[in-house]
Amino acid sequence: MDNKVKYIANLNICYNSSIMKKVIIAIIVIALVGFGFYYVINNSSNNVTKVNDQNVASTTVDTNATSTKPINKAETVIGKSVENRDITAYHYGTGTTTEILFVGGIHGGYEWNTVSLSYSLMDYLKANPSAIPANLKVTVIPVLNPDGLNKTVGTAERFSLSDVPTPESKTISGRFNANDVDLNRNFNCDWQANAKWQSKTVSGGSAVFSEPESLAVKNYIETQKPEAVVVYYSAAGGVFSSSCHNGILPETNALTNAYAKASGYPAFEKFDFYATTGDMVNWLAKINVPAISVLLTNHNDVEWNKNLAGVKAIIKYYTK
Repeated sequence: MDNKVKYIANLNICYNSSIMKKVIIAIIVIALVGFGFYYVINNSSNNVTKVNDQNVASTTVDTNATSTKPINKAETVIGKSVENRDITAYHYGTGTTTEILFVGGIHGGYEWNTVSLSYSLMDYLKANPSAIPANLKVTVIPVLNPDGLNKTVGTAERFSLSDVPTPESKTISGRFNANDVDLNRNFNCDWQANAKWQSKTVSGGSAVFSEPESLAVKNYIETQKPEAVVVYYSAAGGVFSSSCHNGILPETNALTNAYAKASGYPAFEKFDFYATTGDMVNWLAKINVPAISVLLTNHNDVEWNKNLAGVKAIIKYYTK
Protein backbone atom coordinates (compact mmCIF):
# COMPACT_ATOMS: atom_id res chain seq x y z
CA MET A 1 0.00 0.00 0.00
CA ASP A 2 2.79 2.37 0.95
CA ASN A 3 4.50 1.62 -2.35
CA LYS A 4 1.33 2.49 -4.21
CA VAL A 5 1.05 5.80 -2.40
CA LYS A 6 4.67 6.58 -3.16
CA TYR A 7 4.11 5.63 -6.79
CA ILE A 8 1.04 7.85 -7.09
CA ALA A 9 2.89 10.69 -5.32
CA ASN A 10 5.75 10.41 -7.79
CA LEU A 11 3.28 10.51 -10.66
CA ASN A 12 1.73 13.67 -9.23
CA ILE A 13 5.13 15.30 -8.85
CA CYS A 14 6.02 14.46 -12.47
CA TYR A 15 2.63 15.68 -13.63
CA ASN A 16 2.90 18.91 -11.68
CA SER A 17 6.48 19.38 -12.88
CA SER A 18 5.34 18.95 -16.48
CA ILE A 19 2.62 21.59 -15.98
CA MET A 20 5.12 23.97 -14.44
CA LYS A 21 7.44 23.56 -17.40
CA LYS A 22 4.60 24.28 -19.79
CA VAL A 23 3.57 27.34 -17.79
CA ILE A 24 7.14 28.65 -17.73
CA ILE A 25 7.54 28.06 -21.47
CA ALA A 26 4.23 29.82 -22.13
CA ILE A 27 5.30 32.81 -20.02
CA ILE A 28 8.61 33.03 -21.88
CA VAL A 29 6.86 32.84 -25.27
CA ILE A 30 4.34 35.52 -24.28
CA ALA A 31 7.16 37.74 -23.01
CA LEU A 32 9.15 37.32 -26.23
CA VAL A 33 6.10 38.03 -28.41
CA GLY A 34 5.21 41.07 -26.32
CA PHE A 35 8.75 42.42 -26.50
CA GLY A 36 8.86 41.88 -30.26
CA PHE A 37 5.50 43.62 -30.70
CA TYR A 38 6.66 46.56 -28.56
CA TYR A 39 9.89 46.85 -30.56
CA VAL A 40 8.07 46.90 -33.90
CA ILE A 41 5.51 49.51 -32.76
CA ASN A 42 8.10 51.69 -31.05
CA ASN A 43 10.50 51.56 -34.00
CA SER A 44 7.67 52.36 -36.42
CA SER A 45 6.59 55.30 -34.23
CA ASN A 46 10.14 56.64 -34.18
CA ASN A 47 10.38 56.40 -37.93
CA VAL A 48 7.12 58.32 -38.36
CA THR A 49 8.33 60.97 -35.94
CA LYS A 50 11.58 61.31 -37.86
CA VAL A 51 9.76 61.66 -41.15
CA ASN A 52 7.39 64.25 -39.71
CA ASP A 53 10.29 66.16 -38.20
CA GLN A 54 12.00 66.16 -41.59
CA ASN A 55 8.84 67.53 -43.20
CA VAL A 56 8.55 70.30 -40.65
CA ALA A 57 12.20 71.21 -41.02
CA SER A 58 11.87 71.55 -44.78
CA THR A 59 8.84 73.85 -44.67
CA THR A 60 9.33 76.04 -41.60
CA VAL A 61 11.08 79.38 -41.73
CA ASP A 62 14.02 79.37 -39.33
CA THR A 63 14.15 82.90 -37.99
CA ASN A 64 17.70 82.40 -36.76
CA ALA A 65 19.04 81.16 -40.08
CA THR A 66 21.71 83.09 -41.91
CA SER A 67 21.38 81.47 -45.31
CA THR A 68 18.62 80.85 -47.83
CA LYS A 69 16.49 77.79 -47.06
CA PRO A 70 14.45 76.45 -50.02
CA ILE A 71 10.74 75.98 -49.35
CA ASN A 72 9.32 73.08 -51.32
CA LYS A 73 5.62 73.57 -50.85
CA ALA A 74 2.76 75.73 -52.07
CA GLU A 75 2.39 77.92 -49.00
CA THR A 76 4.08 78.87 -45.76
CA VAL A 77 2.65 80.42 -42.62
CA ILE A 78 5.35 82.98 -41.82
CA GLY A 79 3.83 84.26 -38.58
CA LYS A 80 0.73 85.27 -36.65
CA SER A 81 -1.05 88.59 -36.27
CA VAL A 82 -1.82 90.28 -32.96
CA GLU A 83 -5.16 88.46 -32.93
CA ASN A 84 -3.46 85.17 -33.83
CA ARG A 85 -4.46 85.05 -37.51
CA ASP A 86 -2.10 83.36 -39.99
CA ILE A 87 0.14 85.46 -42.21
CA THR A 88 0.65 83.24 -45.23
CA ALA A 89 3.11 83.31 -48.12
CA TYR A 90 2.11 81.48 -51.31
CA HIS A 91 4.81 80.12 -53.60
CA TYR A 92 4.78 79.62 -57.38
CA GLY A 93 7.41 78.22 -59.71
CA THR A 94 10.19 75.70 -59.20
CA GLY A 95 13.19 77.99 -58.86
CA THR A 96 15.41 77.57 -55.81
CA THR A 97 17.97 80.34 -56.32
CA THR A 98 15.98 83.45 -57.24
CA GLU A 99 12.83 84.53 -55.43
CA ILE A 100 10.68 87.58 -56.13
CA LEU A 101 8.34 88.62 -53.33
CA PHE A 102 5.06 90.55 -53.76
CA VAL A 103 3.31 91.92 -50.66
CA GLY A 104 -0.25 93.23 -50.36
CA GLY A 105 -2.47 94.37 -47.54
CA ILE A 106 0.12 96.04 -45.30
CA HIS A 107 -2.61 98.59 -44.61
CA GLY A 108 -5.29 95.92 -44.24
CA GLY A 109 -8.86 96.88 -45.02
CA TYR A 110 -8.09 100.51 -45.78
CA GLU A 111 -6.16 99.36 -48.86
CA TRP A 112 -8.29 96.30 -49.54
CA ASN A 113 -7.75 96.66 -53.29
CA THR A 114 -4.08 95.70 -52.82
CA VAL A 115 -5.33 92.45 -51.26
CA SER A 116 -7.70 91.85 -54.18
CA LEU A 117 -4.85 92.54 -56.60
CA SER A 118 -2.63 90.05 -54.78
CA TYR A 119 -5.26 87.31 -54.97
CA SER A 120 -5.77 88.04 -58.67
CA LEU A 121 -2.02 87.68 -59.14
CA MET A 122 -2.11 84.35 -57.32
CA ASP A 123 -4.91 83.14 -59.58
CA TYR A 124 -2.91 84.12 -62.64
CA LEU A 125 0.29 82.40 -61.46
CA LYS A 126 -1.61 79.23 -60.60
CA ALA A 127 -3.37 79.15 -63.97
CA ASN A 128 -0.20 80.04 -65.93
CA PRO A 129 2.75 78.12 -64.45
CA SER A 130 4.69 78.60 -67.68
CA ALA A 131 4.75 82.35 -66.97
CA ILE A 132 7.46 81.66 -64.37
CA PRO A 133 10.81 80.55 -65.84
CA ALA A 134 12.63 77.58 -64.34
CA ASN A 135 15.13 79.66 -62.40
CA LEU A 136 12.49 81.71 -60.54
CA LYS A 137 10.17 81.35 -57.61
CA VAL A 138 7.45 83.96 -57.16
CA THR A 139 6.04 84.40 -53.65
CA VAL A 140 2.91 86.38 -52.80
CA ILE A 141 1.90 87.51 -49.31
CA PRO A 142 -1.61 88.80 -50.06
CA VAL A 143 -2.45 90.04 -46.55
CA LEU A 144 0.31 91.28 -44.28
CA ASN A 145 -2.24 92.87 -41.93
CA PRO A 146 -5.01 90.25 -41.55
CA ASP A 147 -6.50 91.86 -38.43
CA GLY A 148 -6.89 95.18 -40.24
CA LEU A 149 -8.51 93.47 -43.21
CA ASN A 150 -10.88 91.55 -40.95
CA LYS A 151 -11.80 94.79 -39.19
CA THR A 152 -13.05 96.20 -42.50
CA VAL A 153 -14.49 93.33 -44.52
CA GLY A 154 -15.19 90.69 -41.84
CA THR A 155 -12.58 88.18 -42.99
CA ALA A 156 -8.81 87.91 -43.13
CA GLU A 157 -8.89 86.02 -46.42
CA ARG A 158 -10.67 86.38 -49.75
CA PHE A 159 -13.72 88.59 -49.78
CA SER A 160 -16.20 89.99 -52.27
CA LEU A 161 -16.87 93.62 -53.16
CA SER A 162 -20.16 93.39 -51.31
CA ASP A 163 -18.15 92.92 -48.09
CA VAL A 164 -16.47 96.32 -48.46
CA PRO A 165 -18.28 99.03 -46.46
CA THR A 166 -19.19 102.41 -47.86
CA PRO A 167 -18.44 105.24 -47.63
CA GLU A 168 -14.65 104.94 -47.76
CA SER A 169 -14.31 106.58 -44.35
CA LYS A 170 -15.57 103.35 -42.78
CA THR A 171 -12.43 101.57 -43.98
CA ILE A 172 -9.91 103.86 -42.25
CA SER A 173 -9.74 101.89 -38.99
CA GLY A 174 -8.70 98.84 -41.01
CA ARG A 175 -5.44 100.57 -41.93
CA PHE A 176 -3.98 99.66 -38.54
CA ASN A 177 -3.32 96.34 -36.84
CA ALA A 178 -5.09 95.23 -33.67
CA ASN A 179 -2.62 97.25 -31.58
CA ASP A 180 -3.65 100.35 -33.56
CA VAL A 181 -0.19 100.54 -35.12
CA ASP A 182 0.47 101.55 -38.72
CA LEU A 183 2.63 98.63 -39.87
CA ASN A 184 4.29 100.74 -42.55
CA ARG A 185 5.70 102.92 -39.77
CA ASN A 186 7.17 99.99 -37.79
CA PHE A 187 10.28 99.16 -39.84
CA ASN A 188 13.88 100.11 -39.18
CA CYS A 189 14.46 103.20 -41.29
CA ASP A 190 14.00 106.56 -39.54
CA TRP A 191 11.57 104.88 -37.14
CA GLN A 192 9.56 107.06 -34.76
CA ALA A 193 6.97 106.04 -32.20
CA ASN A 194 4.81 109.01 -33.21
CA ALA A 195 4.65 108.86 -36.98
CA LYS A 196 2.74 110.69 -39.68
CA TRP A 197 0.11 109.62 -42.14
CA GLN A 198 -0.79 112.61 -44.26
CA SER A 199 -1.52 115.28 -41.63
CA LYS A 200 -2.47 112.77 -38.92
CA THR A 201 -0.29 111.43 -36.13
CA VAL A 202 -0.29 107.63 -36.03
CA SER A 203 1.49 105.02 -33.94
CA GLY A 204 4.71 103.53 -35.26
CA GLY A 205 4.71 100.98 -32.45
CA SER A 206 6.69 100.87 -29.22
CA ALA A 207 9.93 100.00 -31.05
CA VAL A 208 11.11 98.89 -34.47
CA PHE A 209 9.50 95.55 -35.34
CA SER A 210 7.41 95.65 -32.17
CA GLU A 211 4.45 94.24 -34.11
CA PRO A 212 4.21 90.52 -34.92
CA GLU A 213 3.19 91.23 -38.51
CA SER A 214 6.22 93.37 -39.38
CA LEU A 215 8.48 90.99 -37.46
CA ALA A 216 7.11 88.03 -39.42
CA VAL A 217 7.93 89.55 -42.81
CA LYS A 218 11.31 90.74 -41.52
CA ASN A 219 12.20 87.20 -40.45
CA TYR A 220 10.99 85.76 -43.74
CA ILE A 221 13.02 88.22 -45.82
CA GLU A 222 16.17 87.80 -43.77
CA THR A 223 15.87 84.01 -43.92
CA GLN A 224 14.79 83.51 -47.52
CA LYS A 225 16.72 86.46 -48.99
CA PRO A 226 14.48 87.31 -51.98
CA GLU A 227 16.14 88.92 -54.96
CA ALA A 228 13.56 91.72 -55.05
CA VAL A 229 10.43 92.86 -53.23
CA VAL A 230 7.36 94.68 -54.60
CA VAL A 231 4.96 96.14 -52.03
CA TYR A 232 1.47 97.29 -53.06
CA TYR A 233 -0.22 100.36 -51.59
CA SER A 234 -2.95 102.82 -52.54
CA ALA A 235 -3.60 105.47 -53.58
CA ALA A 236 -1.36 107.78 -55.57
CA GLY A 237 -0.83 106.04 -58.89
CA GLY A 238 2.90 105.51 -59.30
CA VAL A 239 5.98 103.34 -58.86
CA PHE A 240 8.40 104.53 -56.19
CA SER A 241 12.01 103.56 -55.60
CA SER A 242 13.31 102.87 -52.09
CA SER A 243 16.25 104.28 -50.17
CA CYS A 244 17.34 104.92 -46.58
CA HIS A 245 20.06 107.57 -46.77
CA ASN A 246 22.21 105.20 -48.82
CA GLY A 247 21.11 106.16 -52.32
CA ILE A 248 18.92 104.17 -54.69
CA LEU A 249 20.34 100.77 -55.53
CA PRO A 250 21.00 100.43 -59.29
CA GLU A 251 18.79 97.33 -59.40
CA THR A 252 16.00 99.16 -57.58
CA ASN A 253 16.18 101.92 -60.16
CA ALA A 254 15.99 99.33 -62.96
CA LEU A 255 12.96 97.66 -61.37
CA THR A 256 11.19 100.99 -60.87
CA ASN A 257 11.61 101.90 -64.52
CA ALA A 258 10.72 98.42 -65.79
CA TYR A 259 7.47 98.25 -63.80
CA ALA A 260 6.54 101.85 -64.62
CA LYS A 261 7.20 101.50 -68.33
CA ALA A 262 5.19 98.28 -68.64
CA SER A 263 2.29 99.39 -66.45
CA GLY A 264 1.97 103.00 -67.52
CA TYR A 265 2.33 104.30 -63.97
CA PRO A 266 4.73 107.23 -63.59
CA ALA A 267 8.09 106.47 -61.96
CA PHE A 268 9.37 108.35 -58.90
CA GLU A 269 12.72 108.24 -57.17
CA LYS A 270 11.06 108.53 -53.78
CA PHE A 271 7.76 109.07 -52.02
CA ASP A 272 7.85 112.65 -50.79
CA PHE A 273 4.22 113.75 -50.63
CA TYR A 274 4.67 113.86 -46.86
CA ALA A 275 7.30 112.59 -44.42
CA THR A 276 7.24 108.85 -43.73
CA THR A 277 9.16 107.06 -41.01
CA GLY A 278 9.59 103.34 -40.45
CA ASP A 279 8.69 102.54 -44.07
CA MET A 280 8.99 98.91 -45.19
CA VAL A 281 10.59 99.39 -48.60
CA ASN A 282 13.06 101.93 -47.23
CA TRP A 283 14.10 99.39 -44.59
CA LEU A 284 14.64 96.90 -47.43
CA ALA A 285 16.90 99.44 -49.12
CA LYS A 286 18.79 99.80 -45.86
CA ILE A 287 19.60 96.06 -45.88
CA ASN A 288 20.43 96.20 -49.61
CA VAL A 289 17.36 94.37 -50.93
CA PRO A 290 16.02 95.95 -54.15
CA ALA A 291 12.45 97.03 -53.41
CA ILE A 292 9.77 99.21 -54.96
CA SER A 293 6.41 100.56 -53.85
CA VAL A 294 3.57 100.34 -56.34
CA LEU A 295 0.70 102.66 -55.42
CA LEU A 296 -2.62 101.98 -57.10
CA THR A 297 -4.44 105.05 -58.37
CA ASN A 298 -7.36 104.86 -55.93
CA HIS A 299 -8.78 102.68 -53.16
CA ASN A 300 -11.36 100.92 -55.32
CA ASP A 301 -9.67 99.43 -58.39
CA VAL A 302 -7.02 96.74 -58.78
CA GLU A 303 -6.01 98.05 -62.24
CA TRP A 304 -5.32 94.46 -63.22
CA ASN A 305 -4.03 94.92 -66.75
CA LYS A 306 -1.58 97.63 -65.70
CA ASN A 307 -0.22 95.61 -62.82
CA LEU A 308 -0.07 92.32 -64.68
CA ALA A 309 2.10 94.05 -67.27
CA GLY A 310 4.30 95.36 -64.46
CA VAL A 311 4.63 91.92 -62.87
CA LYS A 312 5.57 90.39 -66.22
CA ALA A 313 8.24 93.06 -66.63
CA ILE A 314 9.76 92.18 -63.24
CA ILE A 315 9.71 88.47 -64.06
CA LYS A 316 11.34 89.16 -67.42
CA TYR A 317 14.02 91.23 -65.73
CA TYR A 318 15.05 88.21 -63.65
CA THR A 319 14.69 85.60 -66.40
CA LYS A 320 18.00 83.97 -67.23
